[in-house]
Amino acid sequence: MAEVVIVGGGMAGVAAAYRLKKEGVDLLLLEAAPRLGGKIRTVRQGGFLVEGGPDASVRYKPALLALGKEVGLEPVGTLPAKPAAYILRKGRPHPLPEGLMVFVPGDLKALVRTPLLSLGGKLRALLEPLIPPSPHEDEALGTFIARRFGEEVFQALVAPLAGGVYGGEPEALSVRAAFPQLWEMERKGGLLRSALKAQKARGSREGGGLFFSFQEGLFELIRRLSEGVPLRLGTPVLGLEALRGGFRLHTPQGALEAEAVILATPAPVTARLLRPFLPQATALLNAIPHTPSATVSLAFRKEALPEVQGHGLLIAKGEGYRVRGFTWTDQKWAGRAPEAYRLVRAYLSGEVALLSEAELIRTALEDLNRFLGASLRPERAYAFRFPEGMPVYGLGHLDRIRRLEVALTEGLFLAGNYLRGVGLPEVAESGQTAAQRALEYLGLKRPSTR
Repeated sequence: MAEVVIVGGGMAGVAAAYRLKKEGVDLLLLEAAPRLGGKIRTVRQGGFLVEGGPDASVRYKPALLALGKEVGLEPVGTLPAKPAAYILRKGRPHPLPEGLMVFVPGDLKALVRTPLLSLGGKLRALLEPLIPPSPHEDEALGTFIARRFGEEVFQALVAPLAGGVYGGEPEALSVRAAFPQLWEMERKGGLLRSALKAQKARGSREGGGLFFSFQEGLFELIRRLSEGVPLRLGTPVLGLEALRGGFRLHTPQGALEAEAVILATPAPVTARLLRPFLPQATALLNAIPHTPSATVSLAFRKEALPEVQGHGLLIAKGEGYRVRGFTWTDQKWAGRAPEAYRLVRAYLSGEVALLSEAELIRTALEDLNRFLGASLRPERAYAFRFPEGMPVYGLGHLDRIRRLEVALTEGLFLAGNYLRGVGLPEVAESGQTAAQRALEYLGLKRPSTR
């Protein structure tokens, strides 16, 4: 019998395993796929480095930076670009205003100058410090931004940015769950004031100081964290039983027993495993919607691709495109494509993300050609599908998660992107938190030996 079995080898599961291994716990990590990483998929081929899932993390959330430092990885920043990103609105690409802090302008000059907003939209946004905090315990993102800055700011600026993170329709996202910084900023004197103060203390996307990855891609962190971790790949958990003082896990290779279990699996998989003995937790998990997502990376000869600016392009709603946006990968990161090539990445979400890989590639190429006014044919193409997609943090999400954690049986712990953040730092933290709770549980069970 292992002390802890971790189910799921994505960022959350690997972070949990790394923490427990450091503490000398007898553990086993089970992963259904033939590879670790979950949504982190780094492909090296022919001089290209392609990220299938997330391509970066942010420096102002230190959990991932700290893990990288522990295993000897130095972060690499994005290449400087000014402006770094554009938003396509009303058929034209407009530079993203400099100095944004969680969608909020931290540079008033940039806000006044941006062509994304009309004069009326800018004047309405500047009234934000006069708006009182919401009397409610939570609020939908669309309502929150429109109340504080006006509807135009939401449609032109916040919706494309939020959609690029969560996919789906960002209007209904819970501010407290999805963007807790905004909720806190409102209560600390208003969003504009808080953003202006915070901007002085953080890096900018223009200078390459906000986002980071690693030289060999994000999977290098997974590889190093999992070194020496007992694991079984290609081993799905078909069923989970709660025993007296432990758990039994059923796999195609036979049954395993553990004193504690960490489920670092997507919410739908977690719900399936808990259904036989925790119906309330199962119902709460099934109430979390998910939006399918996909990415496509296209490689072109450098001379074939028309010149583009910055690191990428986000696309506002109503522009008639099926992709959410494009990243000009070779302009964002050094060393991601051979010298003679360009690399473009497209992000898709919703029903279109359920297309086959060939259809995803065709869709991304058609939208890219439409934007560039070209008839390009890629030299290479890579498609990555995530049917389980991204969790949608709707109103009441945090309360749902609190009730879920109360509904769990002793010795069972959860980790993953459906809990308290979809970013890599939050997902890694969820794994480390689950590991800490497992350690405390084991210590309480055997106070004389641990």
